[in-house]
Amino acid sequence: MTREQFFDWAEAQNERYEFDGFEPVLMTGGKLGHNLVLLNVQFALRTRLTGKGCQPLGPDSGVATIGDTVRYPDGVVTCSPIDPDSRLVPNPVVVFEVISPTSGRIDRIVKVREYAAVPSIRRYVIVESSTIGLTVMEREAAGAHWTLSTLIAEDVLRMPEIGVEIPVAALYEGLDFPV
Repeated sequence: MTREQFFDWAEAQNERYEFDGFEPVLMTGGKLGHNLVLLNVQFALRTRLTGKGCQPLGPDSGVATIGDTVRYPDGVVTCSPIDPDSRLVPNPVVVFEVISPTSGRIDRIVKVREYAAVPSIRRYVIVESSTIGLTVMEREAAGAHWTLSTLIAEDVLRMPEIGVEIPVAALYEGLDFPV
């Protein structure tokens, strides 16, 4: 199946799918905590990017990675003009994946390699959904190796490539995790 065949096929489905470059992969529904974190990411990006020339997009926005692969991250930021009829985000700069225990392997291993292959992506943020914590991969330029850092509730996620800073705790607003 090609990317275009996948898009045509996916539009006729009731469920959501990603495309691993060979076949569709069903995206299952998440828990309420996952959804709340996703909404907090979207809100934090939208409120901080207003007037900055970059656009936050959400979980129905495709990112082309390796070969014909198409991923639908929980959050993605582009600073390029958007074609409303396009199926793919142009020049994604920052990508967010909110992970659960079942999606961790794909997000921490497979997608790290895939997002690294996209020259425009400068930062990949893995957001935990069952505890407060971020794994942040960043790079200065296309082709450079990722630099990894971890952030906890007291930290601030700094994204100079889009001119935004978000307190980590803001991404978990409305959730109480055991200490």
